[in-house]
Amino acid sequence: MALEVFHKDETLQMRRKLIGQSCRLFFSHDPVKIMRARGQYLYDENGMQYLDCISNVQHVGHCHPSITQAAAAQMDLLYSNTRFLHDNIVLYANRLAATLPKKLCVFYFVNSGSEANDLALRLARQYTRHQDVIVLDYAYHGHLTSLIDISPYKFRKLEGQKEWVHVAPLPDTYHGIYREDHLDPGQAYADTVKSLIEEAHKKGRKISSFFAESLPSVGGQIIFPTGYCKRVAESVHEAGGVYVADEIQTGFGRVGSHFWAFQLQGEDFCPDIVTMGKPMGNGHPIACVATTEEIADAFTANGVEYFNTFGGNPVSCAIGLALLDVIEKEDLRGNAVRVGGHLKQLLLQLQIKHPLVGDVRGVGLFIGMEIVKDRVSRKPATEEAAHLVRRLKEERIVISTDGPWDSVIKFKPPMCFSIEDAERVSTCIDQILGGCMCISTCVK
Repeated sequence: MALEVFHKDETLQMRRKLIGQSCRLFFSHDPVKIMRARGQYLYDENGMQYLDCISNVQHVGHCHPSITQAAAAQMDLLYSNTRFLHDNIVLYANRLAATLPKKLCVFYFVNSGSEANDLALRLARQYTRHQDVIVLDYAYHGHLTSLIDISPYKFRKLEGQKEWVHVAPLPDTYHGIYREDHLDPGQAYADTVKSLIEEAHKKGRKISSFFAESLPSVGGQIIFPTGYCKRVAESVHEAGGVYVADEIQTGFGRVGSHFWAFQLQGEDFCPDIVTMGKPMGNGHPIACVATTEEIADAFTANGVEYFNTFGGNPVSCAIGLALLDVIEKEDLRGNAVRVGGHLKQLLLQLQIKHPLVGDVRGVGLFIGMEIVKDRVSRKPATEEAAHLVRRLKEERIVISTDGPWDSVIKFKPPMCFSIEDAERVSTCIDQILGGCMCISTCVK
């Protein structure tokens, strides 16, 4: 039986009436009503095609036939409570273990990135018997109360910073306190974390964990300076804490050269806990926490059973396994290297040509283009960035902004994004930026 389909205006009217207004839409001034999707393309109610540059959740492409077939086949066979013994969960855990350092060998399956980070926080506190958490400025780790508390991006708009939360400077070498001309920004930023730990100890507080996205996304598509993570981990371990790498945005080969973004920091760096989510099920709700035997044993020793009704169910794991197969068979990591590298070079050419483009940074298919008022002050050009997003929508290219000032054009497309797609979006940006002598006159 087909579901009823409304006219776009009627759908919007009903949404405004029935759905909480804090649940915002892309392009809220004139939303796009999407009816179907395939690969890196979206189609509206009139059949118009849009190029999707932001759906990192649909990791291997919208509605990939291998994913939908695996889901349907398993759903037709068994969709049970996770307390029944089944092969899929161990097969999937074994496949994930093969992508990670050997010490990360115990897995807990959940349903969302927020659940994963909340569990990671519990694991860290149980293992260390400490409470306090260090996070990076502008970080976002999820929508649960426990995670709002460790997300400066959110808590500064709400109840403020808790006494057990310590905020370290974002290691941003473009806007931050230590920039690209510093001799060793990785060490300098790592020292700020060490200083936070020392200050916490002076107050009688103890650190349970350091939480960080392996490549901060909400912070503005930030690439950590060399050596940062390893040096932070050393300080955190000396304080009796653990290092939690949030890979919910960046895992599963998005950076191309590696399966996990934390691996960009070198083979001698390994987190104690890794959380994963968004791309894991290609849109199906599945997430996971990977950790060490020691941390898992401490969690078990508390005597309280951990049970998740849907986390790791046979259908979710069948989808997860299918996604890993697609990444390998279609060489999507290689595609991220080739297409991401080409897109980055195209954007760097635009930086040379257009003064509004202050910085281009990223790796694989995780790229940010910073829009600034001028390159000397590096003042964020928020309105100009928003104007560019609106104009690209008119060209049927879906893109959005991120960063503390919403001045970073972010590229996190499905991994099947092509060379032709990269050239199309670059050409459109070039035309829009060159369409007026000063784009700022268009936003006034």
